[in-house]
Amino acid sequence: GCLEWVKRQLFRVGEDWYFLFILGVLMATISFMMDLLVFRLYEAHRWLYQEVGDILVLKYLSWTMYPTALAAFSTGFSQSITPHSGGSGIPELKTILTGVVLEDYLAIQNFGAKVVGLTCTLMCGSTVFLGKVGPFVHLSALAAAYLGKMRTSVTREYEGGQGACVCLCLCPPGGGHSIFGVPTPKIAHSFLYPLPPETIAAVFKSDLKIDFPFDLLETFFFAILGAVCGLVGCAYLFCQRWLLAGGKENATSPPSSKPVYTVLVVLLLASITFPPGLGQLMASRLTMKEYLTSLFDNRTWGQLVLNASSVADLHGGGVDPRGLWQEWCHPSATIFGTLAFFLHAISTALLVCEATGHLGHVLPVVLAVLVANAITQKHQPSFYDGTIIVKKLPYLPPIRSRHMASYQVVVEEFMERRVVALAKADGFEEVLGALDASADAEYPVVESAGSATLVGTISRAQLVTFLQSHKHPQAPPGEKVNGGRGWTLGDSCAIEPIMLQLSPWTSLHQ
Repeated sequence: GCLEWVKRQLFRVGEDWYFLFILGVLMATISFMMDLLVFRLYEAHRWLYQEVGDILVLKYLSWTMYPTALAAFSTGFSQSITPHSGGSGIPELKTILTGVVLEDYLAIQNFGAKVVGLTCTLMCGSTVFLGKVGPFVHLSALAAAYLGKMRTSVTREYEGGQGACVCLCLCPPGGGHSIFGVPTPKIAHSFLYPLPPETIAAVFKSDLKIDFPFDLLETFFFAILGAVCGLVGCAYLFCQRWLLAGGKENATSPPSSKPVYTVLVVLLLASITFPPGLGQLMASRLTMKEYLTSLFDNRTWGQLVLNASSVADLHGGGVDPRGLWQEWCHPSATIFGTLAFFLHAISTALLVCEATGHLGHVLPVVLAVLVANAITQKHQPSFYDGTIIVKKLPYLPPIRSRHMASYQVVVEEFMERRVVALAKADGFEEVLGALDASADAEYPVVESAGSATLVGTISRAQLVTFLQSHKHPQAPPGEKVNGGRGWTLGDSCAIEPIMLQLSPWTSLHQ
């Protein structure tokens, strides 16, 4: 009575709001604690590097051994718990969103292993150039899957594939926004909160026509630049997939080779970023978060020049320091190759144009990105699709409308015909016979034995539970299970509805 009333009042607005709130708070807490721990231990590494003195050998050992030990522990610990905790997890999540069930990648064991491994990896600092945006998307998916199971146990409502897919679709924003080092707020802060004696202006004065900001001839060179970046992107994606496949197909390497490989790579990177060596040319003492902070700081590329108010002071014999303006010059960046390498997207080009302020050339930039993406999509899959192919996950390549062969292939040619179907009115014997006749993971459910109208599907696990909770017709009369109620599938099991139905004459393109 009272508990039911409280439950109705709490869930009046919908339990999804509480689910999303808990997911956001959980991921933000983990991100904050991870950042705090990484910062403390990285400061300890800096202190150790400074305390060893000027002995070059000790400085080299303190710079290389610290991240090497952390990376070795990260790889060894993650692989010992579960081999699916490595990597960003985005290719697997993309496969799950297509409807393929990968239970191993959503197991709760991956959550702890990934948190510990990611924390140790980030403690390496600038030695290992890795972030946590991708892994946090996977962590958010793991947390959402576990919270979804808890929600099902609380509300007593069966959550089918569609509900689970919706929950996983909400995970990337939750994981991405929980990262406090995301540069988007820093961009807004650098533009909207300048210091009092500062202003934002161009170092090189230019006169850009608003009515006609660029020449038509420039679009041709932008298109050439996009084509070059598209070809380079194809080469990059091919090499990345080739190297990844080479590592996967190397069957002679033992399982312990992954920590050894990690140690060798981190040792090489640490030697390259050693501050007295090449590291002094790349600011290797800064962390990735400090890189972003300095990148979007409006005082990073500042130059003190005389403004109109200080020119008058020159004739008086002096210059007032308060009359100097700090002008901001943002470095130019080529974004076409980056988009062609990874994203196969266009929206990021508009964001970069808006962030840099070069909106006058937005049309040539979009044209270049379109050319780069067209070339890359024609010849190579995207970064994550290539990883899906190498890992041999279920992958459906895009079928374009100009492929005429896709219209000639119909579902009848590759559909499975030997399917054991169940009716809503079937009982113990029919379910037992279906389980013995087939080992399928799911079984179609029709309206009745005489009507082949498809109602939905039911999983094998639910059928096993149905058999365990009902008595056999030949059981002793005194043995009653489930109180004699719910003798049929329609009364006892949750049938998941079919959202998409195909006929045998549906073409592959459709």
